[in-house]
Order: sequence, then C-alpha cells, then structure tokens
Amino acid sequence: MFELTTIDELQQTIDDFLSRSIEADTDQTLLHSAMQYSVAAGGKRLRPALTLRVIQALQRDNFDLEKYLKAASALELLHTYSLIHDDLPAMDNDDLRRGMPTNHKKFGDAIAILAGDGLLTLAFQWLVDNPLNDQVTRNLTLQLSHYAGPAGMVAGQVIDISNEGSQLTYPELQNLHLKKTGALIEYATQAGGIMAGATAEQQALLLSFGRHYGLAFQIFDDLMDQTSTTEQMGKAVHKDAVEEKNTYPGLFGIDGTKDKLSAVIKDAKADLEKLSAISPIKKTDFDDFLAYFKI
Repeated sequence: MFELTTIDELQQTIDDFLSRSIEADTDQTLLHSAMQYSVAAGGKRLRPALTLRVIQALQRDNFDLEKYLKAASALELLHTYSLIHDDLPAMDNDDLRRGMPTNHKKFGDAIAILAGDGLLTLAFQWLVDNPLNDQVTRNLTLQLSHYAGPAGMVAGQVIDISNEGSQLTYPELQNLHLKKTGALIEYATQAGGIMAGATAEQQALLLSFGRHYGLAFQIFDDLMDQTSTTEQMGKAVHKDAVEEKNTYPGLFGIDGTKDKLSAVIKDAKADLEKLSAISPIKKTDFDDFLAYFKI
C-alpha cells in the first residue's frame, strides 16, 4: 500500500542533502562556514518539503525522491539567504534566529551579506545543475526569479519596511503578506507541479493552495509573535508592535486573527478537495502540513 513520506522523513532527507552538498560548491572556507551556519541552524524545511510532497502526491508510487531533491532544496538556500539579510541591522536588526545568534552576530555584517549572496546564487545553480530536463529547469528558474524578486518577496520586504508606523488596509496587508512570506510558499507548490508534470488546471489549484497556505503561515507567525515566547519561537517576540509593523493582530486583535487564520485554512482545504477530484492528490495528503497551525 502506498504511503506518503512523512514531514520528518522529508526534513531529514533535505537536511542530509544540504549538509553534504553546499561545501562541494563553495571554495572559500570562511564563506562556507557562514553559509552552512545559517542553513544548518535548524528550520522545518517546510518549503522544499512542500515541493516534494506535491510531487509525491501527484506521482504516488512512481515518486523518485533523488531525482527532485536538488532542485527542491534550492528553495531552502534562497529562503535562508532571505533570513540572513532580514536579520541585518539595516533590516529587522535581530540578534536571534532559531535560538542561535544571527549570522551577522556570529560573522559580522559584511560576511553575513556575502553568505546571503552566496546562498542566493547557489540556489539558481542548483536549479539547473540537476537531473531534470531543460524545459523543467528553465520554468523553475523563471518562476523562482519571479516569486523571489522585485515582483514577489523583495517587493514585500520593501512594502513592509516602508510602511512601518503607518496602518495598511486589510487588502494592503494581505498583499504585503502574500509577497513577503507567501511568494516562496506559492513557488514551492508550483515547483512541485512543474516537476511532476501537472496539468494547467491542476497547477492553478496548486497555486491557490500555496497562496492560502502561505497566507496562513504569515498570519500564524504574526499570532505567535504576540502570544508565544522567545524560547518557543527561537527569536525575539513582541517586536512587531514595538517597531510598528503591519500585522494581523495589529489590525484585527488576537481573536480576530485566529478567525482569519481559520478561514484561510478552510480555503486551503477547499483547494485540496478540488484537486482530489482532478488529480491523484487526496484531500488528506497535506493534513500534516496543515497541522502546523495549532492555536
């Protein structure tokens, strides 16, 4: 009987791949140490795991993990670069990430910037240096460039920084979150569809699921910043209000934010219900990913 690889199994496989593969493509010892430090600092590997789960759910017992692992793991490199740069004094000025000193606290601002640059460029190298065919790698590269760049994540970061101290409307807040955090998660589900050969109709629903999941992820993060502790989160909490960031709790309060989160999760489940009618995906295939949002 076919069984999905669990999140923990996917995370361990991705961790093992990252730990042995970055050094092979880095020929400067200090740079490698700084890059590896942040990649190995922990993390759920949620984005590449989501990509691999989409492929596995579509292909079922024909799933070949090794074929897709490098291209999927490229997303974790890019995600880690964004965290290193987010933590810098000129950005969020954070001292802790995943319970450890941030990269610039460990290596200094200059090396942290360069470590982020190294991870960003290596991500695109991995997208094309893998067993996938040229059309697939071209499409992956185009889409990741879009979702990570000035129309996606970077645009969201600019919206976030430039609107500190001024209250965004609900549609503006959604746009901020969909770009800053949601964009890479949208890409994660789309990349899985690209690699698995999903139809246009399936891809549209995978994109919708990624959009709803990404929005839920940011709403949940906003909520945890207000209700959790530094020990639980592995980073400073209650900073959003102090820095006058635009957040769901700031606009809707704690209870209203929980309601918004529940509504978005319901939308994500509806996407999966529709996918189950037109693809091998089952509506329960992502239950473990949705279980992340415990309130």
